[in-house]
Amino acid sequence: MTARAEFTLGRETVPPGNRRTVDLPVSVLSDHTPVTLSAHVVHGRRPGPAMFVTAGVHGDEVIGVEIVRRLLSLPVLGALRGTLIAIPIVNAFGFLNLSRYLPDRRDLNRCFPGSSGGSMAARLAHLLVEEVVGRCQIGIDLHSAAVHRTNLPQVRVMPDDPELARLARVFAAPVVLSSEARQGSLRETAARMGVQMLLYEGGEGLRFDEVAVRAGLAGVLRVMFDRGMIPAKGVPKARRAPLDCRVSRWLRAPQGGLLRTYRSEGDVVAEGELLAVVSDPFGEIETEIRATEPGIIVGRAMLPVVNEGNAVFHLAAIAPADRAEDRIGAWASEVAAGQLFDEDEIL
Repeated sequence: MTARAEFTLGRETVPPGNRRTVDLPVSVLSDHTPVTLSAHVVHGRRPGPAMFVTAGVHGDEVIGVEIVRRLLSLPVLGALRGTLIAIPIVNAFGFLNLSRYLPDRRDLNRCFPGSSGGSMAARLAHLLVEEVVGRCQIGIDLHSAAVHRTNLPQVRVMPDDPELARLARVFAAPVVLSSEARQGSLRETAARMGVQMLLYEGGEGLRFDEVAVRAGLAGVLRVMFDRGMIPAKGVPKARRAPLDCRVSRWLRAPQGGLLRTYRSEGDVVAEGELLAVVSDPFGEIETEIRATEPGIIVGRAMLPVVNEGNAVFHLAAIAPADRAEDRIGAWASEVAAGQLFDEDEIL
């Protein structure tokens, strides 16, 4: 049998059966502090797909960082087939500043594929695409909602792509949203490069959410098993298919004031059901927010103070035949029943 070739990333070479953290130079700060894109490469002894898992494209989305940390601690990676490139923090600038953005206020996920001679964001995007994305066949990008909002664990895929839809079902978050990728996003760039990429959303910016972390880690492991990269032992089995939602909309605050919410993410609601009330501070004017159609709440605002027009509930439409309430309830029970695990345990 021919020995598997070494894997080279940047200036580092990783032999088969080894793993290494590789620092790719990005920039030097104004105080002469170097900033790198740090990737952990696990290069299996046996051949298989090359896969990337990225988090922290937005610097305040720490749930993905925790998912990658737990993934890299799992003993199952010792039996890896193929190559895994895991990057827990893409946007180190934003992470250090607890900010979604880069120092120049650019959103990195609107700057792909970037360029080697452009802005700081463009250069970082270009580095990720050239060194990592372009060398993989599949990827998972981990996100959470912005600060003061939270998302039900969900996977977003490009519409009319049967293989991506299948992989999303394998990931088995409670909801799959089909939506076109935004221009300049990593998801759009990966699609144009022919790289299959799932985008995971779960939880809130700058906050840990154990359910979102477990759901994300379990999904990554399921996809890796599906692609033949890891054995079945320790990979959580999905007992229920996710809800397939193709249309969603934000319900917005009809006035400014204090928000009292009666329903939460993951709740299945009927058309016309009361979701929240917005009151002025004197309690003289109260305005209701009701569901515009049957659906499931896949995201919501967390702050009790809103301005007129603020997005409050993200409602995804569902068909009555989906039995969504039973399926979401069963999924939540399964996740909650799972034991908390230590560094050397497998979810």
